[in-house]
Amino acid sequence: MKKEEIKQKRIAVLKGGLSREREVSLKTGAAIAGALRSLGYEVVEIDVGVDLAARLLEAKAEVAFIALHGRFGEDGCVQGLLECMRLPYTGSGVLASAAGMDKVFSKRIFDAFGIPTPAWTFFDSHEAAQAAPLPFGFPVVVKPSREGSSIGVGICKDEGEYRAALEQVAGFEGQVLVEPFVKGREIQVGFLDGDILGAIEVVAARAFYDYEAKYSAGSGTRYIFPAELSPKAQERIFEVCLKANQALGCEGATRSDVLLTEGAEVFLLEVNTLPGMTETSLLPKIAAGKGLDFGALCERLLLGARLKA
Repeated sequence: MKKEEIKQKRIAVLKGGLSREREVSLKTGAAIAGALRSLGYEVVEIDVGVDLAARLLEAKAEVAFIALHGRFGEDGCVQGLLECMRLPYTGSGVLASAAGMDKVFSKRIFDAFGIPTPAWTFFDSHEAAQAAPLPFGFPVVVKPSREGSSIGVGICKDEGEYRAALEQVAGFEGQVLVEPFVKGREIQVGFLDGDILGAIEVVAARAFYDYEAKYSAGSGTRYIFPAELSPKAQERIFEVCLKANQALGCEGATRSDVLLTEGAEVFLLEVNTLPGMTETSLLPKIAAGKGLDFGALCERLLLGARLKA
């Protein structure tokens, strides 16, 4: 969509929502709305609930900027509603959003396309996981399949910690994903409109890059941009992340999470189809390192708004 055209339209920034990542989404949405207003766009902020369709009609929205995270926002649900309402929107479409949000389904796609990812198994419930033997030894990582921002993730060194992690994921929807723990450097790769923005290394002060490390300014997490990679390692990381984004059919801005081992092996963990846009979020850090300030990043995403179906 051309800038002259979209400048005449009413932009609805969709934030908040119904997921466990609501608070982060509120911050993301407020930051995006402020940036777009400063650039002269007409913006209305909508705290997303079950009445979203009515709120969009009431606001006379013409374009939707999705600033949601987690279930009912990042998983294709809102994207499907917007398609039905014929409202152009930012980011990936229904299918890519749904596939990217479901970790088990993503794993199937990665395996099918030959994309390196840690070995994995899954269970339909925590009870099923409790009753079944693990196909690999400790340490392992336990993840709820349909949550983001490391919510519900547990690293387990022994059977006791594994049982406790399974109890923790009992309250989450979806399947339970279990992987062997892979030790490596945490590298995050930003994409914008199909192009690689760059890679940043995350050095967490905690056991891993969990929810608190991601969103607490005082967590002690260090960010190294650009990530200090050998040309060969960078080429391989970019190759893997590009292949994953293409396999899922992503659009707009994404962030791919990978591990780089001491032996220079690259393992893709996941692709985030709606990465965070707060002051501690990685995509804005990567973009800024490439000379793209926050306002310019938001505008690029807005100009890419369209219907996908």
